[in-house]
Amino acid sequence: MAQSAHNPVGQQQKIIVPNKHGEKLVGLLHETGSEEIVILCHGFRSTKETTTITNLAIALENEGISAFRFDFAGNGESEGTFQYGNYRREADDLHAVIQHFSGANRAASTILGHSKGGDVVLLYASKYHGIRTVVNVSGRYDLKRGMEERLGKDFVETIKKEGYLDVKNKTGDVSYRVTEESLMDRLSTDMHEACLQIDKECRVLTVHGSADETIPVEDALEFSKIIPNHKLHVIEGADHCYTSHQAELVSVVLDFIKAALQQDKATSN
Repeated sequence: MAQSAHNPVGQQQKIIVPNKHGEKLVGLLHETGSEEIVILCHGFRSTKETTTITNLAIALENEGISAFRFDFAGNGESEGTFQYGNYRREADDLHAVIQHFSGANRAASTILGHSKGGDVVLLYASKYHGIRTVVNVSGRYDLKRGMEERLGKDFVETIKKEGYLDVKNKTGDVSYRVTEESLMDRLSTDMHEACLQIDKECRVLTVHGSADETIPVEDALEFSKIIPNHKLHVIEGADHCYTSHQAELVSVVLDFIKAALQQDKATSN
């Protein structure tokens, strides 16, 4: 029995989409019967179940807009091995998801990503050009920054010498391995160059917290300088995960997506 769109539990269907490497990507579709679907992308070492991604999916569903949140390969329930870097490969995973829905005559009109997922949706828009609306929540502009905090001071020397670096958790177990190849993958991903390739017709919203402790709010200002059709919204006092600012984040994102969908309907009529 279908539950109404206003039921916060909603009706979530598990959907499996193979990526171009044959790995099964696992996602949950919040189905409202709307023609368009918003695709939600998680961040680094994260999953489709994080508070931010789940809250956004439920809020969209409550507005009658279908949402699909999924795990990138090597994360969450999806197949594959976790790899550091991997930005362009995750953009290809997103492409597989969008192709899946367009094959079922559903328009993935909007893509949203949090943190690393923000970079992935921008990279996607720079490469594939079919998307009309992009929401970048706390993405990183300069990918050369932010590594020392996770990998330690001499990470480049270690990786060049050993060929890899194991990142350990608090109990001393290996969380993940950074290879030289994956480090180079990250360092060669140029967000500035990518953003210049985004179509002028593609509208982009960047949301960032002024108190983000992981990625400085300055990164959001850099995006706003170079993306042609761009709106910037800084949430005062919000941290990287919007711990105390979920309601404000949801409201800003929903207003932007709803206005974009209305504009698209008006121009297609």
